[in-house]
Amino acid sequence: MNLNLSGHHLDITPAIRAYVTNKLVRLTRHFDHVIDVSVVLSVDKLRQQVTANLHVRGKDIHAECVEPDMYAAIDALADKLDRQVLRHKEKKNGNRHEPGAVKRTASVPGPRKARTQ
Repeated sequence: MNLNLSGHHLDITPAIRAYVTNKLVRLTRHFDHVIDVSVVLSVDKLRQQVTANLHVRGKDIHAECVEPDMYAAIDALADKLDRQVLRHKEKKNGNRHEPGAVKRTASVPGPRKARTQ
C-alpha cells in the first residue's frame, strides 16, 4: 500500500504521520488489495479536515471528515474508510456461491382442485 500524506496549512509531524499510518493499517487487515492511499490534512481556524482517496482494483473510494480535533478527525475517517472497504469487499465477493451451498429440490406439483363455475 502506497501512502501519500500531505498537509494544507499544516506541517506533518512524525507523530501525526505515525498515527495516520497506524489507523490505515486496519484497512489492509480487512482487504489486501489496497493499491494507493492519498490523505490530505487541512486546518482552517477551528476546523480540522481530513480527506482520503483510496484506490483499489476497479474502484476509487473517497471519504472526508471534519472535526474540531485533528486526531478525532483521523479516527472518524479511518472508521468511514473501513466501512466502505468492507462494503466493497462484500459486494465483490457476494455473488459467488459454492456448488454445494445451494441445494435445489425438484418441486412436485400436488393435486389440483377442480374449479367450479
